Amino acid sequence: MQQISVINSIEVPEGFEEKAIKVRDIYIEYFKTKPGFVSSTFYRTINKENKFNFINIVVWDSYESFQAVVNSGFANEEGLNADHMKVLGKGFPPPIKVSPGQFEIIRND
Repeated sequence: MQQISVINSIEVPEGFEEKAIKVRDIYIEYFKTKPGFVSSTFYRTINKENKFNFINIVVWDSYESFQAVVNSGFANEEGLNADHMKVLGKGFPPPIKVSPGQFEIIRND
C-alpha cells in the first residue's frame, strides 16, 4: 500500500487563528489513536497576502486507512464519521474555511 498525504489548505480570518490551531490539535490527537496515521505537519504562512494562511499535511499509511477514519463522514449531512467526529473539512467553525485534498507521492527527490 502507498502512503497518501492529505493537504488541507485553511483560510483563517484575522482573530480566529487560535481557534483554528486548537481545532486542528484536537483532530490530530484523535488521528494519532487510529490505525494508519503516520504524521502531521502544520504550517503558518509568512506571506500575509496568501489566501490560505495555514496548511496542514496529514500522512496516512494508505488511502484505505484514511477512508476508514476520516472520509466516511462526507457521506452524511452532519459530516460525522463512525466515532461521531466531524470530518476535518467540516469540523472548523465558520468563518474558517478548509479546502481538503488527497495526494499520492509521484516524485520524492
